[in-house]
Amino acid sequence: MAEGQISAAAFAAEGRAATERAVAANKDTVAAAGRLFADCVAADGVVHGFGTGHSQATVLEIVGRAGGLIPTNRIGLADLVLRGDEDRSVLDDPLLERSPGLARRLYDLAGPQPQDLFVIVSSSGVNNSIVDMALHVKEAGHKLVALTSLTHTRAVPPQHPSGKRLADLADAVLDNCAPAGDALLPLPGGGALCGVSTITSATLVQMVLAEAVGILLSEGKEAPVYVSANLPGGHERNIVLEQRYAGRLHRGGF
Repeated sequence: MAEGQISAAAFAAEGRAATERAVAANKDTVAAAGRLFADCVAADGVVHGFGTGHSQATVLEIVGRAGGLIPTNRIGLADLVLRGDEDRSVLDDPLLERSPGLARRLYDLAGPQPQDLFVIVSSSGVNNSIVDMALHVKEAGHKLVALTSLTHTRAVPPQHPSGKRLADLADAVLDNCAPAGDALLPLPGGGALCGVSTITSATLVQMVLAEAVGILLSEGKEAPVYVSANLPGGHERNIVLEQRYAGRLHRGGF
């Protein structure tokens, strides 16, 4: 890209290049993550997605969407109100996600079973609640897939008292190949425009999903997948399949 060029075409070109880098860089880890997803589903497990900030967009790629796996659960800050006993005002705290003990509270509210898998999403991979959650997940014996930017996480110091980053704790690490700071197009005088991590992360999630379902089908196992609720009979079909996981799947949050 020519220096100083800011346009839709410039972002489209840079975004495509970033996606191609992510696809090429993650062939082995997509396969490993796909195996973890498949094993979880085959064991009657649930895939739990957790992220804060804009990482929640990637969690929504994993949880409760048409063409995605049914046994998926979203963990979010709003769970403190929706399934916990906190007043809604707690969500007004802009530093809530950095609160000590938050991750353990959210983990407990999710009520995971031993065979459940966790996917934690954070481009920086150093936020306290992100690392806290990863530590709790591993201490509880769960498998963990991390989705992060290795460029970003290696460019910043750890924030957690353990000195750990998300990538240090995962069984499989997916690199979204976003630059430090996420944005792609340099601005005159400093800074950059147009974040890319959501685009590359969504691509990686769908690749893992395809790999997992391919594994399940090749092994003669069922792959419970959502049909769009906006197709005739879709909602009714999905409800029947969700009943197998009664009380374990949560779609609320904001």
